Amino acid sequence: EFISVSELAGLMEVSFADIISKCMNLGIMVSINQRLEADVIELVAGEFGFEVEFIGVDDAAELEDDDYEDAPEDLVPRAPIVTIMGHVDHGKTSLLDYIRHSNVTDGEAGGITQHIGAYEVTTKDGRAITFLDTPGHEAFTAMRARGAKVTDIAVIVVAADDAVMPQTKEHVFLSKTLGINQLIVAINKIDLVDYDEAKFNELKDEVSALIKTVGFNPADVPFIPVSAFEGDNIKDASPNTSWYKGDTLMQALDNLAAPEKPVSLPLRIP
Repeated sequence: EFISVSELAGLMEVSFADIISKCMNLGIMVSINQRLEADVIELVAGEFGFEVEFIGVDDAAELEDDDYEDAPEDLVPRAPIVTIMGHVDHGKTSLLDYIRHSNVTDGEAGGITQHIGAYEVTTKDGRAITFLDTPGHEAFTAMRARGAKVTDIAVIVVAADDAVMPQTKEHVFLSKTLGINQLIVAINKIDLVDYDEAKFNELKDEVSALIKTVGFNPADVPFIPVSAFEGDNIKDASPNTSWYKGDTLMQALDNLAAPEKPVSLPLRIP
């Protein structure tokens, strides 16, 4: 056994659902976390037009030894990159819009590629956070395949009036595949329902079970009830959720983006 279905999907820049479908067509029943044997990997990869080369442990070690390391004097600090992900209609874009317009932002830079928009906000202590907006995950896997670590922190948006949906699951698994180590879960649209602590905890438990399956510790993940329409708990604490005693979304991002955290590691300069 070598890699899982989700890991193979990341390498080939395809959806894990497509791989599962191909396996079913080939008479092979697999799940997203199932690790695949060499012959299955070759068979499935061939269906997508890829050739597979397996290397030994010694060869892998040699490749790691060849990795280039920058000299400390060639490094500069960079703003952490935050990507907001979630199921369609759960309010991902609305949340991004609220953050952008409720903070002073002079560094907007839309259209990095055809499918990516980016802008920068400044925290209360003057540090910058870069937000990345994508309509899908294909651009992330493509950039990851070219050797770039695109995202430092992923914000998973789940609608309070809905539940964990297929794209929610896909983005959580994608986060792990891309090596994103820090998650925040934003329970959005709390203004649309008669929301209380019991409903919040019910959805929190559902999402916790999901992220735990891919190796995230729910205890390390902030869960925040927000409203992209009203601004609840995004920048300022909301009186509508007096039962919630945690950080606002921007406070949580500010904490994770602190200089001593891994997300602020330097970025190579040419």
